[in-house]
Amino acid sequence: MTIRVLIADDQGMVRTGFTVFLDAQPDIEVVGEAVNGEDAIARTAELRPDVVLMDVRMPVMDGLAATREILISGAHTPKILILTTFDLDDYVYEALRAGASGFLLKDASAQQLAEAVRVVAAGEALLAPSVTRRLISEFARVGPQRPRVRLDGITERETEVLTLIARGRSNQEIAEELVLSEQTVKTHVGRILAKLDLRDRAQAIVYAYESGLVRPGE
Repeated sequence: MTIRVLIADDQGMVRTGFTVFLDAQPDIEVVGEAVNGEDAIARTAELRPDVVLMDVRMPVMDGLAATREILISGAHTPKILILTTFDLDDYVYEALRAGASGFLLKDASAQQLAEAVRVVAAGEALLAPSVTRRLISEFARVGPQRPRVRLDGITERETEVLTLIARGRSNQEIAEELVLSEQTVKTHVGRILAKLDLRDRAQAIVYAYESGLVRPGE
């Protein structure tokens, strides 16, 4: 199955470079480009890509506003991978709240770019553990503080797994810490997302902090 990609960036050189990288992959096809957020919304509706590579800083409408519009429209909801020139700049928290599935630095290698598209398209571990750990510090800086809660609707084991996801653990690390197989952890993650109506791992992290299950600094 070919992954259909839309590239939204106001810089022509970036769009061209990414297109060349991705079109060289046997399982990825760039179906279109957009030059600003409004254009990205229109092109997404028209082309129905699986993944949108979305720059944050664009004229007319920025990438965060465009992400919100695309994901609340309900007509077609692709995975959105935020492009940034900064390693988790000030946009990270708002980007995840808007529904972005992950982040990619613009200076990523061709291999990293292609792999990021595949990971996001598959709905797997969309934020590398190292990225998640930096995200946690961002929550500590700008995120809301909530009283600790006990989540209804998920089991005690699933609660443990969600807590560890929010603390930046990979599936392998969770498996080691809870003495489970990695496949069992993947099953728990899938059930957590389904029960809490969450799109992916990125949303699960936001949910864990905003619900008060996990608090920054713990």
